[in-house]
Amino acid sequence: MELYHLRSFIAVANEGHLTRAAQQLYISQPAVSAHIKALEEELGVTLFARTPQGMILTSEGTVLKAQAEKSLNTINELFRQA
Repeated sequence: MELYHLRSFIAVANEGHLTRAAQQLYISQPAVSAHIKALEEELGVTLFARTPQGMILTSEGTVLKAQAEKSLNTINELFRQA
C-alpha cells in the first residue's frame, strides 16, 4: 500500500467522482482509477460501489476512510515536525 493510493482513495471518497478527484490531485483520471483498483486488490475488498452518478463508499470503504484519514494526518504531522 502506497500513500498515493490512500490519497486517491480519500479524494474519491470526498468527491464521489473519479474525474473530480483526479483534478483535485492534479493527476489523470486513469491514474486515480488504477490507484483505487490496486488498493481494492491488495486489501481484498470493494471500497466503492460504481454508479452512473459516481462512486459511493461501501461499508468497508467507510471504515477504511476513517483510518486512512487518521493515518495521513499522522504522516503529515510527522513531515511538519521534521
